[in-house]
Amino acid sequence: MTTKPTLSEAFRVWGKIGVLSFGGPAAQIAMMHREVVDDKKWLTEKQFLNALSFCMLLPGPEAMQLATYAGWRINGLLGGLIAGLLFVIPGALVILALATLYAYLGTVPIVEALFLGIKATVVVIVIEALLRVSKKALKRTDHWIIAGLSFVGIFFLNIPYPLIVLIAALYGLFFNDKSSEPEEEIQHRQPITKTLKTIAIWLAIWWAPILLLDIITETSILNEIAYFFSKLAVVTFGGAYAVLAYMGQDVVTLKGWLTAGQMMDGLGLAETTPGPLILVTEFVGFLAGFAAGGLWLGVAAAIVTLWVTFTPCFLWIFAGAPYIDWIGTQPRLRGALSAITAAVVGVILNLSIWFALHVFFDTVTKTKTGLLTLWLPELSTINPIVMALAILSGYLLLKRHWNVVGVLALSAILALGVSQIG
Repeated sequence: MTTKPTLSEAFRVWGKIGVLSFGGPAAQIAMMHREVVDDKKWLTEKQFLNALSFCMLLPGPEAMQLATYAGWRINGLLGGLIAGLLFVIPGALVILALATLYAYLGTVPIVEALFLGIKATVVVIVIEALLRVSKKALKRTDHWIIAGLSFVGIFFLNIPYPLIVLIAALYGLFFNDKSSEPEEEIQHRQPITKTLKTIAIWLAIWWAPILLLDIITETSILNEIAYFFSKLAVVTFGGAYAVLAYMGQDVVTLKGWLTAGQMMDGLGLAETTPGPLILVTEFVGFLAGFAAGGLWLGVAAAIVTLWVTFTPCFLWIFAGAPYIDWIGTQPRLRGALSAITAAVVGVILNLSIWFALHVFFDTVTKTKTGLLTLWLPELSTINPIVMALAILSGYLLLKRHWNVVGVLALSAILALGVSQIG
């Protein structure tokens, strides 16, 4: 049985999720699952997993889109806007502040120490959620096999994520579970005219400011950023890591907005701050504007980047969300979603291992051996402090059932204290 919160209660919870959404999509999905499904019971497990599968099919940051859908499902259009914006804004403000410090000072060791402690706790949160989601999503032998093949395909064979999703969906279409459990009450599809109206409204919201920029400004860097990241928002299927693959080479070699070292530093900031990893685009936009005209042009470029990166996400969700429940009532489409969900478990496992390796070891090397891609940690670079903090976090969260905010704060303070002593 789900409950419906007031907007003020929803605002507090989505604000909390936005502030604590460290560690990339796997950790963010874990945090949302804990709050929205386990603690508050605003969504059922099935609603959450169906929405997650749908969001994984879309271009852009799947965790932010999942938050937007959950907010819409719980509190309507305003709820979706609140959830989506609060998922992005805290991290965007942090990235803007850190990007400004970076532009003037370079890296900030104190901030790095705090966030390293937070990441140690996030590893535990991810593992806990992975276990819970897999228990609910993998109810059939073939779904276990799909999850396993999905993990092998993306982690070892570097198969593009959209291809993995497509294969899983095709399997689910033709080998769906005929004897699935009875359906709960489902909303009917909305008229196609309403969907077209939603698309038209959000296309106007997305593009009107861009076209206005062309008219009122002679600063070409803002126009370049607007069009570049708008294109990126449409073609980057597979989440933030797909964005990096598309973006990295272009902004360094073709555009010349950043150096390769700055690009890696931006990724590091985005990985250690709250919010979607795709916020690295804000860092890129800020530095491009800063190099062209100083602080205020950097801030303007960051705002333009955020607008064209995240506005399309609201378009995808508000146009598609009314159909997710209906999809769940169609046997073949339900089978496709179930298979995609199983594949997503493998993808989350991939992200979890990748994240844990980069938290626990200072040096992790990507190597190719024939068809295989391997992530090899340099054992001598293991960080015993982070390992100890992760073990402590695991004990406090899983055994003692401490509040997650308290454990995150304790881990961050301990990491900062150790760094200062060291």
